[in-house]
Amino acid sequence: MDATPHASAPPRPAPPQAAPHPAAGAPEHPAPTHGTPGGPAPLQGEATVPPHAARPPAAPAPRAVPPYGAPPPLARRVAGPLGLLAGAAAAFAFVAAVDPNEPGHYPACPLLQYTGLYCPGCGGLRSAHAFAHGDLATALGANAMAVAGYVVFAALMLVWLVRAVRGVRFHLTVHPAAWWVFGTAGALFCVIRNLPFGGALAP
Repeated sequence: MDATPHASAPPRPAPPQAAPHPAAGAPEHPAPTHGTPGGPAPLQGEATVPPHAARPPAAPAPRAVPPYGAPPPLARRVAGPLGLLAGAAAAFAFVAAVDPNEPGHYPACPLLQYTGLYCPGCGGLRSAHAFAHGDLATALGANAMAVAGYVVFAALMLVWLVRAVRGVRFHLTVHPAAWWVFGTAGALFCVIRNLPFGGALAP
């Protein structure tokens, strides 16, 4: 009996090989070597910043600055006039306590000492002493121009103080012609009080 050749069966496909397991202790998903997680890799020459790098401390908030042109605080505005008033009050208090009518308390006027003539300021201390004690007539007789100066100074300080309280700047501008008026008045006062008929203006 002739043996008939059997048809050979097709070869079976090889079973798929399982992926090799990672070694013990190695991460299953290794971290990318470039770039940030979930982000693109940095360009060449670009510095990489660690994801948990310490951030610099926040800058302090800027101080509140008053708007330009705003007036300074009240204490600063009134410091000028109050300081001058305090100085003038201290000077008047000293002259009121130390009588200039008694010799030896104050230096003598050089012009009067060497020439016998009165300068515009002669009698000013005696005028201030009488003015501080409320004796206006004696103050005017000692030096009327000094009394006028006290009044002008007090008026200027009052205006300056009121404007400072209201927040308005005080600018004292004297016209050049006014200096000529003051100088002429002082010269006439000096000349008249040294003449025979100007005895009322002499100290």
